[in-house]
Amino acid sequence: MNEVVVTGLGAVTPLGIGAATLHERWAAGVSGIEDGEGACRDFVASDHFSVKQARRADRFAQLVLVAAQEALADAGWEDELPYAATEIGAIVGTGIGGIGTIEANDRALFEQGPKHVSPLAVPLMMGNAGAAAVSMRHGLRGPSYGVVSACAAGTHAIGSAMRAIQYGDATAVLAGGTEASLTPLSRAAFVAVDALSPTGISRPFDLRRDGFVMGEGAGVLVLESGEAARARGARILAVLRGYGATSDAHHITAPPSDGSGAARAITRALADADITPDQLVYVNAHGTSTPINDRAETAALKSALGDRAYKLPISSTKSAIGHLLGAAGAVEAVATILALRNRTIPPTLGLEEPDPELDLDYVPLVSRELVVEDGQLLAAISNSFGFGGHNAVLCLEAT
Repeated sequence: MNEVVVTGLGAVTPLGIGAATLHERWAAGVSGIEDGEGACRDFVASDHFSVKQARRADRFAQLVLVAAQEALADAGWEDELPYAATEIGAIVGTGIGGIGTIEANDRALFEQGPKHVSPLAVPLMMGNAGAAAVSMRHGLRGPSYGVVSACAAGTHAIGSAMRAIQYGDATAVLAGGTEASLTPLSRAAFVAVDALSPTGISRPFDLRRDGFVMGEGAGVLVLESGEAARARGARILAVLRGYGATSDAHHITAPPSDGSGAARAITRALADADITPDQLVYVNAHGTSTPINDRAETAALKSALGDRAYKLPISSTKSAIGHLLGAAGAVEAVATILALRNRTIPPTLGLEEPDPELDLDYVPLVSRELVVEDGQLLAAISNSFGFGGHNAVLCLEAT
């Protein structure tokens, strides 16, 4: 099968606009969470879109368009596409899609009547609108679709893109995830299910963790066939070595306490990558800051990695930006690649009182240099687990 490489990265997160900004600010210990939420406060639609363009895209689509533009520039695609448009796809995950559009038009319907519902409501609220917007903006005519699997959606989208390239359905794919669900209904719904932190603090693996903090944002990776990328002289940032996906078939919101489904996804990703746990140097944890999920993920890592789990640095991007739901896996894949390339493991913020039951090395509070022996792979896994029991794991090797 075709080797799949990463040639471009883009991100819009609560830490700012840009993939490098995400890594640098997280590594410096900066939190993008304010007033209990991880909003993309630096993102202003009018800075990137005309009034007409902004009106024709829900915020979740706007975010991924900006992340995709950065990723394309990073890959050296700014001037023209390096391959035939029919060989390039766009696969974008989301957990909720255009919830802002849904809520706005629901208010219009009940307050003003059916004639005040926008004719753009359907195309803006569709879960596939992010992928459609990216493909139309850049004229990409290969495989293009949305992936919806709650908090695993971004990772599933990247894995699906990887398979499309491996099996020859595309030469390159813009893959990632996006979410913009900081809305009244979303907030109320997550409060009702007791998922959100009542203190508004994200502190994964801490004894006091009490729920996740909602965030928004987008992450995009330019994936290419390794052979094609090298032929065009591309700068290769990483190799997408493996992908594993499983289902818990257990509960709509809670994982099994032993993390067995997540462990199987990790094992599948490593087998797909043809590497052993001893070859890993880092884990970007799902790390939501919820009591059940952090405990289950710890169990999963021990089960899948054995003794190696106790020797690996592990950290949670969500400690700095909150939980970006369907965008989380894509943003965390970006963060993982940059951590490996910069040989700096950003910290798990807020981890001041370790839970004695969660006894792995979660890199508390302060970044750490990643020390790699000569000849050792710069390989890591990035975990994503979603409501509905969806588990997805990527194995990435930085170059």
